[in-house]
Amino acid sequence: MQLNRRSLLALISSTALLPLTTGLVKAADDGVDFIILSDLHSAYERMAQMLHLIETRVAAAQRPQVILINGDLFEAGNVVAARSGGEADWAFLDALAKLAPTVLNIGNHEPDFENDLARVVETARGLGVTVLTNINDTRTGKPYAEASASLSAGGMTINIAALATTAVNTYPKATREMIDVPQPVEWAKANLPGMLTGDAINIVLSHAGVVADRDILPVVPDGTLMIGGHDHLTLVHEAGNTRYVHTGSWASLLTVATISAPGKAADLERITVDRDAPASPALEAMISSLMETHLTAEDGSVVARTTHSMTLGETARFAAAAIAASAGADIGFIGHTSFGTGLPQGDVRLFDYNAALRFEGKIMKAEVDAATLRAIMARCNQDGDTPLSARTGDFLYAAPAQPPEKERYVIACNDWSAINRKVYFGREDLAFSEVAGLQLKSLVLEALNGV
Repeated sequence: MQLNRRSLLALISSTALLPLTTGLVKAADDGVDFIILSDLHSAYERMAQMLHLIETRVAAAQRPQVILINGDLFEAGNVVAARSGGEADWAFLDALAKLAPTVLNIGNHEPDFENDLARVVETARGLGVTVLTNINDTRTGKPYAEASASLSAGGMTINIAALATTAVNTYPKATREMIDVPQPVEWAKANLPGMLTGDAINIVLSHAGVVADRDILPVVPDGTLMIGGHDHLTLVHEAGNTRYVHTGSWASLLTVATISAPGKAADLERITVDRDAPASPALEAMISSLMETHLTAEDGSVVARTTHSMTLGETARFAAAAIAASAGADIGFIGHTSFGTGLPQGDVRLFDYNAALRFEGKIMKAEVDAATLRAIMARCNQDGDTPLSARTGDFLYAAPAQPPEKERYVIACNDWSAINRKVYFGREDLAFSEVAGLQLKSLVLEALNGV
């Protein structure tokens, strides 16, 4: 499949309209820049700032620019986004498509506001976005979109392939019966060899998660840029000239990959997006208006105050410690993707709190021996420099990280982690029971307020 006409025109304009310096036109640099975004989740606190960064970069670019979005642009947990049907998200996508050729891989949150993916694909294509997915429509037996595309930039061919997550329970309930998602590793082995070629720049957009991606990496040609998502990780893994990249979530980061020629390793630049950075004026104004229209008094009410901003990891560890304290446990656990972003400094509105701690849940307890706890702890707190071989995808934060030595321990966690114990704890033999009267969001909020 070739990119649509509007995207090709955007690519031509991005290379033809070069900025001037001292009256002379600068020569274009070799290669192509790929601006990588993933798992944005309607992050209105930084979306306009991210757009401004991209606008500034594209305007100053001396080589072709291509924008890659690896799924989950939308987030139903953002009440303003949900009540407005993702109006600001669509405006963001529209703005990107006008800047440079833009490719979107379908993630599990793309149907959050429009449950029929066929309509999501149609709307995105109407903006000039190239949509890729390997998800099939059970009503027609056909794919919702092509799973690969080719384009030309900088005198080179670029092959892009895309695949989705099979974690069906993470898609909206109304969407699940309409989708059939192939098993990612089997699909990759059967399809990627025909989509990726030795004479082109090869890119894989995978929303399947790091566990599947680890088994897909040996399938791709050396020099492939493979982009992961879904697990909200920040990660770079090198294998020969192949680069495997995760670029965080909630519009907190973007990554620029510069590839000079087919088969060459990508040069990577990670760029932090700050809440207080300059914002794209039109999108900033739209988000402000939407907040005023759709944010209720309850949503805007101050539920806590912090003396300093907290990163996602700090917020998650605080929550894990609060779970342990409230449940009378030795150690508390909670999953990484239970959190969208960290808490801001100062007044924390309910809206901000819900962006940080995304999901409500019950609290569960179990008792384990010391050997079992050691095995569990070895899988936790993977937000540091964890090698790809040890990655589990979504992971547990644990607090305290070094509990006192005992023969037996009481552990506590949110119910999602207990239900999915094999994924998070790496075992099925944990006998959890509910702690009566405790709810996740309220207990963490009480801890924030020192109650």
